Amino acid sequence: MIWFAAALLGFAALAWGFRFAGQAATGRAPYFRDMTFGVAYGYILAVAALVWLVWAYMQGRSPDPAVANKFFFLRIAVEGFIIFAIAAWLFRALGRSIGTPQTKRLFRSMPLTAAFGIMMILIYVFVAVFASFLAPYGQAEIIRGVPANIMPGGDIALGGNPDFPLGTDQIGRDILSRLIYGAQNTVGIAFVTTVIAFLLGGSMGFLAATLGGWLDQLLSRIVDVLMAIPSLIFALLLMTIASVWAPRLGIPQTYFMILIIAVIDSTRVYRLARAVGQNIVVMDYIEAAKLRGEGMGYLMFREILPNATAPLLAEFGLRFCFVFLTIASLSFLGVGIQPPLADWGTMVRDLGGFVNFAQFAPMVATPPLLAAGAIALLAVAVNFVVDWMLHKSSGLKD
Repeated sequence: MIWFAAALLGFAALAWGFRFAGQAATGRAPYFRDMTFGVAYGYILAVAALVWLVWAYMQGRSPDPAVANKFFFLRIAVEGFIIFAIAAWLFRALGRSIGTPQTKRLFRSMPLTAAFGIMMILIYVFVAVFASFLAPYGQAEIIRGVPANIMPGGDIALGGNPDFPLGTDQIGRDILSRLIYGAQNTVGIAFVTTVIAFLLGGSMGFLAATLGGWLDQLLSRIVDVLMAIPSLIFALLLMTIASVWAPRLGIPQTYFMILIIAVIDSTRVYRLARAVGQNIVVMDYIEAAKLRGEGMGYLMFREILPNATAPLLAEFGLRFCFVFLTIASLSFLGVGIQPPLADWGTMVRDLGGFVNFAQFAPMVATPPLLAAGAIALLAVAVNFVVDWMLHKSSGLKD
């Protein structure tokens, strides 16, 4: 605590000196003249954090294994950030020079974060679609003649095998193959669930906004009741019940999970679709369509839906992230995607024991962290794209 307090006081002195020196060097220019002490302190903290990050990264590249192991994951994070930033910049530059005039114009107005998000989404889609060609083994294949629990990293001295860079799990399945197939199962099931949630919630929301009256009140009160229950706890309760009935009915438990999560998340979609629809149904072109005798389907999908596309697309990205994380959470708890299907949430739970070896062999701890990182990276990428879409649809300018 004494060292911490001394550091804060030292930073305060540096901040005061930085502001005073800036005012003296620039002749009290407006930027330094109007700079508050808090802003100057923030600059000093940022510089200190950057200096520490550089020092920690160099420690991670130390020739002493004991020192390098302590900063191994920070070094990987820094190098990964730099690689992804360069890849996103190249991807945006490529999009600006190749494609149709519309896509080139889109890439010219795209921030680097959105380019990174789109690039990562395309990579995930590619891996999910071509998982069977990319994975060296099947997701449920128990490799004959290969022992279980081979250590990741390929170091024979630590019990690894160069043929299995990420090792094998507790029953002898290739972890790399299961990680690749996890993209197909986790992302694919989350996408299907989100589509069902939007079809259900969007249709009911537009219907309630168009008809109003007792139907609007009935649907809204049902949605209020469902939204009053925490979604993860509600899903966990229903999945526990489904795990009992699924074997009796002969229906895979994954189907129950898709339906349960879709219904729970459709309540959020309903609220947005109803709110947007109520603002649209009062427009003159809706009244004109009613006078022409157009049916309910025409009003909902030909008049209301095209004018509600922007907020619904942004909500689709956010809902996909929530569904994706919910599925991973349920799988981690053991009631989500069931074996033998590969799933990242299940892999984090099953491979968590490898983390115990992180102190002396950090590479050994990577399989559960790779699965967790794949979940986090996709969530961040989708949020970057959604943020950019909201910015464009709002009409705000930089």
